[in-house]
Amino acid sequence: MKKISLLSLALIAGIATAQTLPEAIKKTENERYESAATDFKALIAKEANSGANYFYYGENYFSRGEVDSASMFYSKGIELSPAYPLNFVGAGKVMLTKNDVNGAKAQFFKATSISQNKSAEVFRKIAEAYLSGEFKNPDEAMVAANAAIKLDPKSPEGYIILGDAMLEKNPADGGGPIKQYKQATTLDPKSAKGIIREGKLYQRGRNYQLALEKYKEAMNIDPTFAPAYREIAELYYLAGQPAKSIEYWKKYLELNNSDHARYRYMSALYNNKQYADVVTEYEGLKTKGFKNLYFERLAGYSYYEMGDKTDKEAYNKGLSALNNFFTMAPQNFKYIGTDYKYKGMLLARTGKDSIAMIEMEKAVIADPSSSKLIYTEMATIAYRAKKYDKVISILDKKRSEDPASLDITDQFNYGRANYFTAGSIRNAAAAIKDKKAAAAKEAETMPYHVKADTAFSNVIRLNPKWVTAYTYKGKNAFYLGLDVAKASYEKVLEIVKPEEKTGSYKKDVIEALEFLGYYYVEKKDKAKADETFNALKEIDPTNQKVINYNKPTAPQKKP
Repeated sequence: MKKISLLSLALIAGIATAQTLPEAIKKTENERYESAATDFKALIAKEANSGANYFYYGENYFSRGEVDSASMFYSKGIELSPAYPLNFVGAGKVMLTKNDVNGAKAQFFKATSISQNKSAEVFRKIAEAYLSGEFKNPDEAMVAANAAIKLDPKSPEGYIILGDAMLEKNPADGGGPIKQYKQATTLDPKSAKGIIREGKLYQRGRNYQLALEKYKEAMNIDPTFAPAYREIAELYYLAGQPAKSIEYWKKYLELNNSDHARYRYMSALYNNKQYADVVTEYEGLKTKGFKNLYFERLAGYSYYEMGDKTDKEAYNKGLSALNNFFTMAPQNFKYIGTDYKYKGMLLARTGKDSIAMIEMEKAVIADPSSSKLIYTEMATIAYRAKKYDKVISILDKKRSEDPASLDITDQFNYGRANYFTAGSIRNAAAAIKDKKAAAAKEAETMPYHVKADTAFSNVIRLNPKWVTAYTYKGKNAFYLGLDVAKASYEKVLEIVKPEEKTGSYKKDVIEALEFLGYYYVEKKDKAKADETFNALKEIDPTNQKVINYNKPTAPQKKP
């Protein structure tokens, strides 16, 4: 027989007693939104003119961030049951999301007038409205919460909301809020919601152990209270225990395996840097028609981070997801710097470098504090596109803002960009027939070689074991002096392990030996030249420079 967990039994029990308004409301509070929605539909089918059914159905949508859908149900409730006050509160709450304070207050006044200022629930919902959305007003929330407590002092809900308002007003002072939460749990010792609030307060104070105890207490009181599992999952994430975090997210899903819950689980996976799993969840939800702009944002970010090793179309898919995100975002949406940054990086990975740079510049404007990281990405994109002048200008700008800001990637890209720019100038000089003009053009390369040498030296200082940095320093130093180049190429041979000489660093070793062979020929040190070319022959028997060296009549070319 298949074993059924306690969570599953609790869920089955909940389903068996569904389709009453209080239980549908409880499902919403339990974050079982889709299941609650099914119940609300059934309730509306039975009582089409019940204002309460429409209000709490609207609350279901508001709780999951679907404000337009919530507004539709509040409005329908007002139309069909104008004597029911709470839908006016809902309409006011929607107005607060748009910062229409006066419009919201007018709706709240209608609600209190209809209820003759005698409904504690009206005042509680007004208080909640002032604490929802972006434009919170904790002072108004406290006024409404206190009015609710005066009308119904034995309800724990009023004290919970008052504690929330006090905490919103002064996040640094937990004394007042904890007093309210404890009053709520005193009135109802089995109030999982009140206990969760106590836990969150301890969590804000970084007392994770006490917070965990409170969350587990709530879970033990009501094993079907999904928010307790979610809070524990998020707590473990904050505590740096991603495996435990995912474990509790899975328990949360066992209670609440809705599309919205899986989206929240997807967010947890992203926070834990499990990008391939995020993509799996995303693709599964897409096939079910799930829509959410933040869902598309997470997918876009994750496709990029996952890379295209397991999915060759990952970057294209990521760009498509982010394009969906930008398309779905409402007017005046507040984008963050990483939105433009990831779009830019995905555009670059799909061969659209010019547009990518425009997006990265938007990222700097949106989030100047992250400009250092974004400049690094911009320089990398420009380098891959072989726009070396752009690499130099970007990193010069980054250095001008903070002289110490260039990291090892910046230094390496800066060095290579200057080296290749010098090469381009040298090629142009070679095409000039007038010797004097050609020499003048050639002289323009020196400042670039000097800057490249400094950059490669900085790379080596930051990572003394980076073989390729010595190789590039040697390439560049060839034009600054043979002895300078010799030291770099000798370092290549010194730090490469024997097994790497024919493996991962074979090309670097060949280049080093080719230069050193040339160097000893120039210095007329035949013994060393013989030794060097013999070593080169061992790892690259068909090397043309070895063949040329063994034919004395053939002139040696520069490496």
